[in-house]
Amino acid sequence: MLNTAIKAARRGATVINRGSFDLDLLKIEKKQHNDFVTEVDRAAEQAIIEVLLSAYPTHAVLAEESGASKNLHDKDKNENENIWIIDPLDGTTNFIHGFPQYCVSIALQQRGQITQAVVYDPTRNDLFTASKGAGAYLNEKRIRVGKRDKIADALIGTGFPFRSNPGTETEDAAALEQYIDMFRIMSTRCAGLRRPGAAALDLAYVAAGRLDAFFEKGLKPWDIAAGSLLVSEAGGIIGNFNGDGDYLHNGAVIAGSPKIFAQTVALLAPFAGTPKGK
Repeated sequence: MLNTAIKAARRGATVINRGSFDLDLLKIEKKQHNDFVTEVDRAAEQAIIEVLLSAYPTHAVLAEESGASKNLHDKDKNENENIWIIDPLDGTTNFIHGFPQYCVSIALQQRGQITQAVVYDPTRNDLFTASKGAGAYLNEKRIRVGKRDKIADALIGTGFPFRSNPGTETEDAAALEQYIDMFRIMSTRCAGLRRPGAAALDLAYVAAGRLDAFFEKGLKPWDIAAGSLLVSEAGGIIGNFNGDGDYLHNGAVIAGSPKIFAQTVALLAPFAGTPKGK
């Protein structure tokens, strides 16, 4: 299954690389404020799905652009036992600007657990892979989370609440104010904050020790799924802002090496809830 996911990721990356040569000619649509989709996103997703379903035609799909396949919820089961969770191009805004920080993210969820993961960075030819219980790898070399044990020495990744929430302007403003408060606290406690703009790749970087931790709210399952297995198989911890395990559909994520994770949760737990408008 992992080899099929790798094949699918590379097939999607071929579409992305081809599109990167003619960025000025791309058809770009605006889904909502600061949230874009291109013909490359859709074509890459289709290429990925074709590879996966040609090998596993009964499996279900949950993908960013096409959504859920019809068999995601089987009438005879609570949900399909095998679900491919796909982000064909995580970091679309970076891609359309020619900023080389984006990736393909593919995960397989079996009976509620993520068991296979691929995050592929086509600009660097970095292939991050993991199978449950078998470790995490970068270009076939075993990776581990960082060894730093003090948050003061840690380099931490994050993401801004860049798209409007489906609420009132007051709620949107409250979400931004909450993030600014988190940014203020974290920036004064750690060695540095980075916002590269592709959450799946940020999580892969945590797994490889390039970042010591990562936090963000408002994410979707396809942003998180593959990276979550990479982190856990690399010896790290991932959870929500309270440190609990319901992050995949909760959308609020903290990931890091064990000691940095614990220190980050302690700082960010007060922001676990929905921000209240003033």
